[in-house]
Amino acid sequence: MVDIIRLTAAEIAEKIASGELTAVEVTEAHLARIDAVDEKVHAFLHVDREGALAQARAVDEKRARGEKLGPLAGVPLALKDIFTTRDMPTTVGSKILEGWIPPYDATVTRKLRAADVVILGKTNMDEFAMGSSTENSAYGPTGNPWDLTKIPGGSGGGSSAALASYAAPLAIGTDTGGSIRQPAAVTGTVGVKPTYGGVSRYGMVAFSSSLDQGGPCARTVLDAALLHEVIAGHDPLDSTSIDAPVPPVVEAARNGSVQGMRVGVVKQFRGEGYQAGVLQRFDESVELLKELGAEIVELDCPSFDLALSAYYLIAPSECSSNLARFDGLRYGLRVGDDGTRSAEEVTALTREAGFGDEVKRRVMLGTYALSSGYYDAYYGSAQKVRTLITRDFEKAFEQVDVIVSPTTPTTAFPIGERADDPMAMYLADLCTIPTNLAGNAAMSLPCGLAPEDGLPVGLQIIAPALKDDRLYQVGAAVEAAFVARWGHPLLEEAPSL
Repeated sequence: MVDIIRLTAAEIAEKIASGELTAVEVTEAHLARIDAVDEKVHAFLHVDREGALAQARAVDEKRARGEKLGPLAGVPLALKDIFTTRDMPTTVGSKILEGWIPPYDATVTRKLRAADVVILGKTNMDEFAMGSSTENSAYGPTGNPWDLTKIPGGSGGGSSAALASYAAPLAIGTDTGGSIRQPAAVTGTVGVKPTYGGVSRYGMVAFSSSLDQGGPCARTVLDAALLHEVIAGHDPLDSTSIDAPVPPVVEAARNGSVQGMRVGVVKQFRGEGYQAGVLQRFDESVELLKELGAEIVELDCPSFDLALSAYYLIAPSECSSNLARFDGLRYGLRVGDDGTRSAEEVTALTREAGFGDEVKRRVMLGTYALSSGYYDAYYGSAQKVRTLITRDFEKAFEQVDVIVSPTTPTTAFPIGERADDPMAMYLADLCTIPTNLAGNAAMSLPCGLAPEDGLPVGLQIIAPALKDDRLYQVGAAVEAAFVARWGHPLLEEAPSL
């Protein structure tokens, strides 16, 4: 008997196409898994049981009619609750949008439906994608399936936890400062931040418009590539969308190799604050790359030390502008509208009740940074640092094909440990933020378990803009070598729930 939930997305699609499994069987198996484990994990905010089964039946009917099925037809997916869906609530993890059902689909949602991917439901997240632990969700935290007392990363912890708990073989996340890669690292899964503009942001609720990027999450590099190909591409509805062909990511994932490649190691991505076991697994990964035929090049990117400071001025500044639309007047929550209060009072009461502490903190910080007399000193200076970081990447990529680093400085930390210490929380994105500021492509994939706590460690691969296929070429080679030597940390040493 095939254990459906343990299959990769590629295997599921193949078995559906051959008739060995039906899409309905696959969907029912994953819905049963959600029923069995999600009360403990809390990966989902909404499960669309009827809609998912209807999508699955449509796939089976297409196959019965002899229609050609796409490479992921019938494969279930968990969708981060930041993408609009016309038939399900989109809350962005916030009380201010509780119960809101949008009138349209995001471009990513539409592409998934067109590819016959079965959307199981919407996943939990830090409110408005602001956080590194999914503890900032207005609907309660998500647990890490490896250890339910630990965080699953953030802001997309629901998507990563759905993968790690076998509730879905595929998921979608968004990455503003590391919110795809950091959850992937701490849950032993694969997460990819495509080149900025490579995946449409239309219908993705905005946090920081110059940084936000949707991307694929999976348990294997090939599965991530197959999903990447489905959701990527130019979209005229998104003014930041790149009008260029999608890089050949699936081909790269099927032909992984680092033979003759130059791989950079940045000296700024280690030091104080890095867990010993994380650095141990990273150093082993670098040695593995050497054995596989890569040339290792030491890099010095001094501006990377300023990335965290620049990010936490730019992102809050943009969020203070983007979240101004949540005023209690047009849609979503409305508080205090009893006929005696002004529009300004209703807006203030609505935001007080609807926004959580972290959202308020970042809106206030961003509004201050943009205010008269402070703009040049804070926001303007941060944008200059952003330019320096971009130039450091450009110089680095003149010397190397890709850069590697730990994805996060530590493994998953306990829920509640950093809740009252925003600076400690922000440090979780130390390695991922420079890539968002520059707009490059990056991936996190598992590179083993830290010896001191037995929790997953992530290896980050960074590629130049529009060279997303290099991520998959290197990632597939590393993944194959790891599996051959030690087994896949999820497929072979799956956490028990």
